[in-house]
Amino acid sequence: MKRILLTLAALIGAGVTATPAAAYWEYGHETVAAIAYRNVTPQVRGAIDRMLARSSLMETPKCPARTIEQASVWADCIKTLGPRFSYAYNWHYQNVNICKPFDLKGACKDGNCVSAQIDRDVKILKDAGIPLRERIQALAFLIHLVGDLHQPLHAGDRGDLGGNQVKAAYGIYAPEKFNLHSVWDGWLAERAISVPPSLVRSYSDAERAPIWGGTTEDWSRESWGVAHDWAYATALGDPCGPVPPRAILSDETIAKLVDPARLQVLRGGLRLARLLDEALG
Repeated sequence: MKRILLTLAALIGAGVTATPAAAYWEYGHETVAAIAYRNVTPQVRGAIDRMLARSSLMETPKCPARTIEQASVWADCIKTLGPRFSYAYNWHYQNVNICKPFDLKGACKDGNCVSAQIDRDVKILKDAGIPLRERIQALAFLIHLVGDLHQPLHAGDRGDLGGNQVKAAYGIYAPEKFNLHSVWDGWLAERAISVPPSLVRSYSDAERAPIWGGTTEDWSRESWGVAHDWAYATALGDPCGPVPPRAILSDETIAKLVDPARLQVLRGGLRLARLLDEALG
């Protein structure tokens, strides 16, 4: 809780608001990565360490990726480097309308969406003939983008930039800059992760089984459903109904959202572990 309040105070003071390309603030991405690291095979863990030890090949000294936690936020950090990586902006999300039938193709034109780029990164990592620098970059993107896909408002919206245009109050906190997207990116994610027991541990095959399977399209549909059933429904009542001047997430509502938010982080971590095992095993 102390960490959440300190983060809250700092961002309110800075007047920061989330954008569609900044999912899961550092704590969320680092947790997804840490779960994955604990659940890959020892062989793959060694491969990750060896690749990230050479991450200087990416020539982004202001955005290090020497550990899996650093790599998990690398794709957000490089947005500060100007036009060099501007081509990757749309890779962090896919705006699939929650009030229409699920349609991933329309949201992923020319592969410029999060699920398509996850598939691309896995293919690059599997190909040992691709230069190491490109494979390391694919690894850093993959670690980050799997987390992005499991932030529901990066998988579904209603034409409002992933909830960025929906003003929201998080409990008693309601500064002008708050919106539904930032609630799910940060305040709710950090609370959910901080609730014991820790999500970062090794999971048994039986625990993985209900989460492990599926494709990026399956996971996209699932996260899209969470956006409809939880993110928008709890904020608006009718997820496709009128948007109030400010959506009010009461303390009671926030408490109900903790488990769905925790599950999304866990899903991201275990599925990232599976993809890393497939790509580097």
